[in-house]
Amino acid sequence: MAVAVVMDFEGATLDQYDQVIEKMGFKATGPGAPGGLFHWVTRTDSGIRVTDVWATREQFEAFAADKIGPITAAVGIPAPPTATYHDVHNYLTKG
Repeated sequence: MAVAVVMDFEGATLDQYDQVIEKMGFKATGPGAPGGLFHWVTRTDSGIRVTDVWATREQFEAFAADKIGPITAAVGIPAPPTATYHDVHNYLTKG
């Protein structure tokens, strides 16, 4: 079942986010990781919020352990995100 993951990175900046994306080898509006269905980011009053939809929670958690955690630490993001999970009833894609 698809899962939405909302991650709040307190103290993080959009510049740090851009560094993370570059280190992961991704480009704006380009494809993401295998299993990732949708991704967006915004600045918040206290950091940044990343919202993803993944094919499965397991795929997200593997990617988070292998990529998100190590790379966000490498660019100086001060702490792991606060994450909330939501079961996805339906999602639409660009045709």
